[in-house]
Amino acid sequence: MSKDQTLGAVILVLSIVGIVLYGVLMYYFASLVLEITAFLAVAGVLAILAWIGYTLATTPPPQPIEEIEKELQAEAKKAEGQAAASTPPSPENPPAK
Repeated sequence: MSKDQTLGAVILVLSIVGIVLYGVLMYYFASLVLEITAFLAVAGVLAILAWIGYTLATTPPPQPIEEIEKELQAEAKKAEGQAAASTPPSPENPPAK
């Protein structure tokens, strides 16, 4: 078996064990298990929302499209100038006068 298949098999077995353990705990401690499950579910959702909020608050705003277009045009002109200067004269491309 490859490393990925081994990892997949371990995850499968641990998931089945977790389901069985959760069922047993629900049988003996239903109220406590449901309270913990609900808390973890709500805490998980709120943690994801907090992460999204943090990311939005700390990420700088993107450049306006107009600035990006100006930069691209300037780079294109610069590249055209360099290409024209480095191209040797030929019958198709006579030297500039």
